[in-house]
Amino acid sequence: MAKTLFITGASSGIGAATARAAAGSGWNVSLMARSEEKLTALASEIGDQALAVPGDATDLDAQSDAVAKTVEKFGALDAAFANAGKGLDKPGTVEGDPEEWHQMIHINIMAALFTARVAIPELKKTKGHILFTGSAAGRRHIKGSIYGATKWFIHGYAGNLAEEVREWGGRCTVIAPGMVDTPFFDEPRPDKLKPEDVADAAMLALDADPRNCIREVFLMPNN
Repeated sequence: MAKTLFITGASSGIGAATARAAAGSGWNVSLMARSEEKLTALASEIGDQALAVPGDATDLDAQSDAVAKTVEKFGALDAAFANAGKGLDKPGTVEGDPEEWHQMIHINIMAALFTARVAIPELKKTKGHILFTGSAAGRRHIKGSIYGATKWFIHGYAGNLAEEVREWGGRCTVIAPGMVDTPFFDEPRPDKLKPEDVADAAMLALDADPRNCIREVFLMPNN
């Protein structure tokens, strides 16, 4: 029976690349994002292995409903990837927009917590795996970076959660890329990492022997 992976922020960039990589390795994929049109197109591209569950990852009930639909369709949940996230248009502590901070914190932190909360009861049944999109910005201090601080939270929480889920045979991994050429940035970054590189890192962790918990994969552009 094929394994099943639930992904937030799945309509483009890292999420979409991971969905394609997982499906190519025989996984079923459940895809959540706010962009219903992009999500439906991706699910159609992948085929019967994919389920589109449009919704806002910052809504706990929406994530709970998405996981329920995933299990209903595919029978079980083997992994979840808390990937939804955003940056800031106006960085800086004094110059920044507090409302934008609020939105970013909700999607970068609360949405990830919600994924863990709704997925773990199902992952316990399969001794499953939860992944988070961290960042190189969550591994070093960057002057005034509030975005980086949200990723420090993700790195810390993922480490803490890894200790929790190992009690029942589960695994937890944070995928920490440097700059990736995705719609996250206003301008293309063709000399940086590609979403497929990050998807490869996620699959490395997922495909490791169950005795081996790869707790972090840190990848950087080699230029």
